[in-house]
Amino acid sequence: MSDNFWPVVVGAYLLGSVPSAYLAGKWSRGIDIRQYGSGNVGATNLMRFTSRRTAIPVVIFDSVKGMIMLGVAWRLGLGVTEQMVVGIAAIVGHNWPVFLRFAGGRGVITTMGVGFLLPLINQLVPLGTMFLVTVVYGSVALISAYFKRLPLGVFIIVAAFPLVVWLLIRSLPLTLGYLAMFLILVARRLTARQPISVTSLSKRQILANRLLFDRDMRDKEAWMSLVLAEQEKQGRLVGNRK
Repeated sequence: MSDNFWPVVVGAYLLGSVPSAYLAGKWSRGIDIRQYGSGNVGATNLMRFTSRRTAIPVVIFDSVKGMIMLGVAWRLGLGVTEQMVVGIAAIVGHNWPVFLRFAGGRGVITTMGVGFLLPLINQLVPLGTMFLVTVVYGSVALISAYFKRLPLGVFIIVAAFPLVVWLLIRSLPLTLGYLAMFLILVARRLTARQPISVTSLSKRQILANRLLFDRDMRDKEAWMSLVLAEQEKQGRLVGNRK
């Protein structure tokens, strides 16, 4: 193992921990995004209460922060398995950031960046195959977004990572690494603090909804209506939305 491995892992975690959505909310509107909407420290929740112009830089930063550290690991000559650990450290940093008392976002954008860049820079998959996989994954994301089921589409995409990697690369360590990324998403969705409590559904229904739709209720509009009503009742500045 290279002497550079652990410093790069720590650096990846710290860079991943930079809460760009939280900072953008503070700088642009003076709000704590954790107290608004879903409470998720991510670009989607940020966009709802600020603006697209504010959220786009967050999307870009969150997608590249894992890629940056992956590139550093690659340039330092770390092996593919070590690079995977570095990428996972960035995702963990985003989800459990030291700067926000270990309560961050879902790490979806960071996961996508790491997941697609790793085989690309190491030339593990032919470019044509990589392009095809990207098109298929992009189609799943677009279709799920069109039907207002993007969290479900994301779940399918990340869940398919280990299988696709095994079929294309036949590497057990990499397959386990992509499986770890999927399990991180599962853990974050199931344990994330929710803005309201839903008593009309069973615990099993709530856990299934969190896992597949990243919220306690399947119907997004009904869920957000209840959330915003509760936050208005508490006197939060929902009027900041633009």
